[in-house]
Amino acid sequence: MDFAFDDTTQRRIEQLTAFMDSHVYPAEPVLRQQLAERGEDWSAPPIVDELQAAAKARGLWNLFLPHPEHGAGLTTTQYAPLAEITGRSPQLAPIALNCAAPDTGNMELLAEFGTERQRKEWLRPLLDGEIRSAFAMTEPDVASSDARMIATTIRRDGDDYVITGRKWFATGAMSPQCQIFVVMGKTDPDGPPHRQQSMVLVPRDTPGVRIGRGLRVFGYDDADHGGHGEVEFDHVRVPADNLVGEPGAGFAIAQARLGPGRVHHCMRLIGMAERAVGLLCARVSSRVAFGKPLAEQGVVQDWIAESRVRIEQARLLVLKAAWLMDTVGNRQAHGEIQAIKIVVPRAVEWVLDKAIQAHGAGGLSQDTPLAFLWAQARALRLADGPDEVHKRSLARRELATRRP
Repeated sequence: MDFAFDDTTQRRIEQLTAFMDSHVYPAEPVLRQQLAERGEDWSAPPIVDELQAAAKARGLWNLFLPHPEHGAGLTTTQYAPLAEITGRSPQLAPIALNCAAPDTGNMELLAEFGTERQRKEWLRPLLDGEIRSAFAMTEPDVASSDARMIATTIRRDGDDYVITGRKWFATGAMSPQCQIFVVMGKTDPDGPPHRQQSMVLVPRDTPGVRIGRGLRVFGYDDADHGGHGEVEFDHVRVPADNLVGEPGAGFAIAQARLGPGRVHHCMRLIGMAERAVGLLCARVSSRVAFGKPLAEQGVVQDWIAESRVRIEQARLLVLKAAWLMDTVGNRQAHGEIQAIKIVVPRAVEWVLDKAIQAHGAGGLSQDTPLAFLWAQARALRLADGPDEVHKRSLARRELATRRP
């Protein structure tokens, strides 16, 4: 087995690493200052526009999208280590490169399933970074771990669809730059369980769309993702050709959308863990307790060694999943995609916990990025499906292969 990166990947790694050093890391204190000054404004801080212009000028743009006519044309395996690098500064790097959720998944969805008109009207502005988007699937009144239970209705009425329902944690909804919602609802409540749902595009300014409160995650607003909002669709009417794909294909499209996103999330998480280990080592090397540096304490050395083992294990599994997606397809790689979604957030959460512990009270404060990174890792044990659902599905898959 060859674990080396190809020339294209290596060149991109060097370009992105240099950009992180020269632009992204120095911008982090600027971002904190601008966030502190903006109050309840959910728009992207000015530093984001500056970084995006710099990234575009260097060709570090839309790296996630494998379609050469729309994105950088990189495979999942080639993009994976780049996603890891952006995870070292998750508030700034992904959005600077136009590689931030939910826009990434929505662009993939439009590139794969959108019509020519839909791609021209919505994909092109998203690719150019002129607008942002939201993904509205989760609902407050049903168990959203089972997407078949979605209650929002998408009813055909002549040449239109009428959407009625309530969503929450609609990622991207709070951003003033968000101009389009990808909404999942039921077009055929009496059909087969996996064919009841469809996806439809709803422009933000459509009558009946009401944006409610912004939902925070462990106190953070996740404005880099456009925030998470409560959204009500009150008899919202859109043209029938706003439907994505065919009626009843919503569940399958959602799974296709979420597969690559899980790899992106997991590789960014590994980047967060690498940042945490760097901070951990620096901290314990500079602090003395009970007559010797913390780095010489056995328990601390155990944390460091265990962190390295867990990171390497997680990275290899994610790279395997990415390789399978490129070679045999997302469907055949489904088990590995589920496995990384189970393993990686949990492993990274453990690493971050130890880095926080080594920093004492400072690890809980805004003086390091550790508290924010921990919140991100913990949240990803729910995003794109909770651990328990992935374990249930993975166990069923394993049982099926063992039955006589």
